Amino acid sequence: MLKRVEKQNLKDLKDACVLAKDAKFPSPFDSKLEFSCSARGPWNIVHTGMLIPQAHEVYVCAQSCLRGVVLTAAEMNAIDRFSNIIVRENNILEGDTEDLIVEGMGDILEKLPYTPRAILVYTSCIHHFIGCDLNLVYKRLREKYPNVEFTDCYMNPIMRKSGLTPDQLMRRQLYSLLDKQDLDLKSVNIIGNNLKTDDDSELVKIIKENGFTLREVPRTKTYDEYKEMGKAFLNITYNPAAIEAGRYLEKKLGQKHLYLPLSYGFDEIEKTLDTLCENLGVEKIDFSSNKQQALDALKKAKEVIGDTHIEIDYTLTLRPASLARLLLENGFNVVAIYEDCFAGEEEEDFKWIQENYPNLKIYATVHVKMRFVNRKRDEKLLALGQKAAYFTGSNNFVNIIEGGGMYGFSGIIKLCDLMIDAFLNEKDMKKLIQFKGLGCENYETNCK
Repeated sequence: MLKRVEKQNLKDLKDACVLAKDAKFPSPFDSKLEFSCSARGPWNIVHTGMLIPQAHEVYVCAQSCLRGVVLTAAEMNAIDRFSNIIVRENNILEGDTEDLIVEGMGDILEKLPYTPRAILVYTSCIHHFIGCDLNLVYKRLREKYPNVEFTDCYMNPIMRKSGLTPDQLMRRQLYSLLDKQDLDLKSVNIIGNNLKTDDDSELVKIIKENGFTLREVPRTKTYDEYKEMGKAFLNITYNPAAIEAGRYLEKKLGQKHLYLPLSYGFDEIEKTLDTLCENLGVEKIDFSSNKQQALDALKKAKEVIGDTHIEIDYTLTLRPASLARLLLENGFNVVAIYEDCFAGEEEEDFKWIQENYPNLKIYATVHVKMRFVNRKRDEKLLALGQKAAYFTGSNNFVNIIEGGGMYGFSGIIKLCDLMIDAFLNEKDMKKLIQFKGLGCENYETNCK
């Protein structure tokens, strides 16, 4: 494959860039040899697992697989909450991988200066290749260490293109330690997010101002607080990757699951918030004032940014097409979206862009040809997201991931402020995008 790639004209972006009018939904690009750019802000399974307070992560894998996860733990100052058990060739040949995990766990627990409330055990590809009896492993661990709760997590990239992705699995397993208990009809969870949902969002305000207790893993400071999430009668998700977590808890604990997708369309925002009110049994709200404030914020941002080219990527938001449509409808000059595969919720916005802005460019982010894309622009450009900043070489960029915890009309207002700031003030793009797990440092104290 590499020899075939060498013969291609890699500076010709055919197959890695397509006009909106010619793009296929939901996957505009074929899956081939992939390139990973150095925008490292999005979280990985190490970051997400660390959200559970007083928990410890143990990775069981070959030594060559450990480099990335060890560096992640070190970079987020959480190496004291991270251990590993190395699988060697002799373990495969002798067939003692089950004993290796149990005995290795004993060694870890003996040497730790504290006893963790829970241990997240990350097994890897090799365990599934050789048929390791993981059910037996967890049974033995729970019998041997009854004061510690164990759960199964996975570092298994061979499943990245089939079934649940590692990201979906991790967002589900983050809640696997919750126990079935009497449900509290005045208790609500927001689940599946790495970042705390903004307290100023209409979503959070509706929940809190109507007397409901709101819980969310990034808000918890102790393991007991985390376990209290099992009480909620309702779990809310707005990240598509978290839907499986909602279904899992609905089946396991009997908690109702409500999917309220993040959006930037006014009608869709209002519809999701009305749905929330219905499920909470509270009176619907008139959002006229919220809409006007959002429109005013968009107008103010347009006056500052003018016709400057804007390029958006999927790391900034869960809904890049929805955001692009909002900005285009309000006069902004969006010229490109970086997205390898669009979520199902994006179809209507995707088709709107095709019909109204057929020459808008859609770029892959992992296609091998993106390694050779021209990363210089002669004119000033506003990038929304780390990958858009990387591929355009722009120091004028909004540096958030997964929507930054913003939601609803308040989220649009805050994003407009961030766009104005990014337009007026350059950042050191090359330095900032190299930090793993953007915002993860906010949880250092909570997670210890």
